Amino acid sequence: MNPHANPTLENLRFNMIEQQIRPWDVHDPAVLALLNEIHREDYTPEAHRTLSFFDMELPLGDGSVPGEIMLAPKIEARTLNDLKVQKHETVLEIGTGSGFMAALLANCAASVLTLEINPKIAATAAETLRRNGVSNAEVRVADGSKPLPSGPTFDVIVLSGSVAKIPQNLLGSLKIGGRLAAIVGEEPMMRMHFVTRTGEGQWSTAQPWDTVAPRLLNFPEPSRFAF
Repeated sequence: MNPHANPTLENLRFNMIEQQIRPWDVHDPAVLALLNEIHREDYTPEAHRTLSFFDMELPLGDGSVPGEIMLAPKIEARTLNDLKVQKHETVLEIGTGSGFMAALLANCAASVLTLEINPKIAATAAETLRRNGVSNAEVRVADGSKPLPSGPTFDVIVLSGSVAKIPQNLLGSLKIGGRLAAIVGEEPMMRMHFVTRTGEGQWSTAQPWDTVAPRLLNFPEPSRFAF
């Protein structure tokens, strides 16, 4: 154990992993080790650091904009567990938030491009990642609902928030064999979707677990009108 570690924080971290994350079918030893190495409290806003290890969403920024949150630990851990990101892969994340998920992804991948629509939250996340020595994650201020201008493709795409439907342009941004993770649906019932691009114009989808998360901004919503 790190001789400079805070025993209280380490106990809280241990309990988070053993009582929240393992019971959520997170069994990949590399993911569990990463949750010990990358300290969630380093990415939590100062006002909420004591809540870093609790099974809850935490507000970001000044809290004035609904949905600007840090996802619960088990959601981020299970997503990472199920994606099985490899060291040679490139990752796109939409919804940087605190930067914690970007840090986890960056440790598993070759590079991460993470998009955040709120400039203040983006600047805070970029500084946090820099301070924690994460050099292969780029935070970009951008609206993730809009296609990237250069049209790159990625091995992995993660939506760190929910959408009503996965846009086709994001599915087209996957490389063959690439995977996209997104929480899809309407409250009170949403499902995590893992979409794999199996060929040109071909995708397969698994929906292994339920959860609920705030919406990512500007993604289209279904019409409420009925005739």
